[in-house]
Amino acid sequence: MDKLGEDFNGQDTSEPDKMTEFEDEATVSNEPLSDETEMMSFGELYEESLKPIEEGELLRGVVVQVNKENVMVDIGYKSEGRIPIQEFLDEDGNVSVEVGDELEVILERHDGELDDILLSKEKAAKIKVWEEISRIYSQDGVIEGKITSRVKGGLAVDIGVTGFLPGSQVDLRPVKDLESLVGSVFNFKILKYNKRRENVVLSRRAILEEERNRLKTDTIAEMEEGKVMQGVIKNITDYGAFVDLGGIDGLLHITDMSWGRVSHPSELFKVGDEIEVMVLRFDREHERVSLGLKQLQADPWLKAEELYPVSSKITGRVVSLTDYGAFIEVQEGIEGLIHVSEMSWTRKVRNPAKILSVGDVVECVVLSLDVPNKRISLGMKQVEPNPWDLVAEKYPVGTTIEGKIKNITDFGLFIGIDEGIDGLVHVSDISWTKRVKHPSEIFKKGDEVQAVVLKIDKENERFSLGIKQLEVDPWELIPRKFPIGSRVTGTVTNITDFGLFVELEEGIEGLVHISEAGRIKGKNLRDLYSLGDVISAKVINISVPDRKIGLSIRRLKKDEERSYMDQWSNSSQAATSSLGEQLQQALYRAEMENGGFQFGPPDEDDEDDEFESDGDDFDDEDDEER
Repeated sequence: MDKLGEDFNGQDTSEPDKMTEFEDEATVSNEPLSDETEMMSFGELYEESLKPIEEGELLRGVVVQVNKENVMVDIGYKSEGRIPIQEFLDEDGNVSVEVGDELEVILERHDGELDDILLSKEKAAKIKVWEEISRIYSQDGVIEGKITSRVKGGLAVDIGVTGFLPGSQVDLRPVKDLESLVGSVFNFKILKYNKRRENVVLSRRAILEEERNRLKTDTIAEMEEGKVMQGVIKNITDYGAFVDLGGIDGLLHITDMSWGRVSHPSELFKVGDEIEVMVLRFDREHERVSLGLKQLQADPWLKAEELYPVSSKITGRVVSLTDYGAFIEVQEGIEGLIHVSEMSWTRKVRNPAKILSVGDVVECVVLSLDVPNKRISLGMKQVEPNPWDLVAEKYPVGTTIEGKIKNITDFGLFIGIDEGIDGLVHVSDISWTKRVKHPSEIFKKGDEVQAVVLKIDKENERFSLGIKQLEVDPWELIPRKFPIGSRVTGTVTNITDFGLFVELEEGIEGLVHISEAGRIKGKNLRDLYSLGDVISAKVINISVPDRKIGLSIRRLKKDEERSYMDQWSNSSQAATSSLGEQLQQALYRAEMENGGFQFGPPDEDDEDDEFESDGDDFDDEDDEER
């Protein structure tokens, strides 16, 4: 007995602790000792320990010693096995094993000559994992794993060994950001495995599809139009959001999210949000579901007429700007339009963005309300009094005002009167007598000028002014200054086919119609007269309203002929001179003074009548020809 004890690792086998060690081995193997084993003699046990062990064999053992290099494990063999300490170091370098710990190990190498037994706990664990993988795969079960990293084509998953989760098997829908799943723990199906190559392909999608199909059957069974259901936002697009109702997805269109304006569904929701929705339409055959959220609340337009009567003042927020106006959110689901024409009493607003911005809170007045078509017309300018209502009281017609020229155009001057109100002096109201081709000939922007209020058109917001009205109309004095029948002298300013225009004084012109010119036969007016010639004529007609004076050279000539005849008959020369000589002298003087007589047959209109309209002296066509 002593000899046997000495042969067993050089220890005294008679010590009671050795029996305990074998008993522990029986316990480690989790196999109860049979009656036969209990009756085995110490020698038989020793013989059992001498049985050969094979590399790759899976064994159970107890840690008996931990040192700096190895962990010594009693596997019930004559020699203890060793496991490199590195297999027991955690991330911080701490040893995670103690004496007495039971381990499942694999015999990695056995050197019989040196009696060195190398064990591995990690490889034993992998064998157990592969056994578990095989079992789960054959039973179509699931295995839990932790996603450890993003790899090409998918994700790496720790299930005891490293498995591969393809990107297409991560979820029911493609996942854009796979990195966000690193660190997550899920259950997976095993699609295929190869122990020799240590290759395992996993799927999370298969589990989700099974769950979805189970839920889908239950959801469809209870779904009906008008039913309110709970769901989870699964995906968001530009036109709406897809809601998982439990195995079946429904579309919540952007127009059914809110009674108010929604620019993009992401303003209201994010993926994963739980919401309550109403089933609007359900196509059971094609499994299509349309959902609504705003339908859970009453349409705000139903009370719009009560809440926003015409002429009432309201406050709203600018939600959109267009070329023609601004849309104001009065409350969620109700928007009104402020047209550009209703933004200011005095300013012509061409671009609403110059006076308003999205988000501004504005006060306005309800101008009209169309509930059936869900339209409200609003006005900003109506909040303040209309300055045009005050202008007529402040500046009655006939009032002389003073202001700066703000703008000059082809047709007149704009003069600043009050804030936002400009008066127009039309080019025709600048001067009584001057022909003004362009106002810039006389004025420049910024000049201080006086003008008279001529007319106020509040409806069309027009303020008419006149500068020439500051003075008396010189044409009103013409009948007294140039009475009909008087002889006048002036300068030829224009020669036309129908007559001569003669300036009698600055801005006052008369017309010598061609029929009153006293032409020489065979010659036209341009042969007889030139611009700048000073001539005399008789005033034969005056039209103050039309600002026209009719002149006649021919009639003045006849008057002068009579005058010479009268002078001759009363003169002392009548006795010594013949009538022919006196007449010849008179005719010669008249010719020299008036540009010559007409020789030949007398004009048909040779009577000394008053000026008649058949000469068309004052036709507008004549003025245009000028």
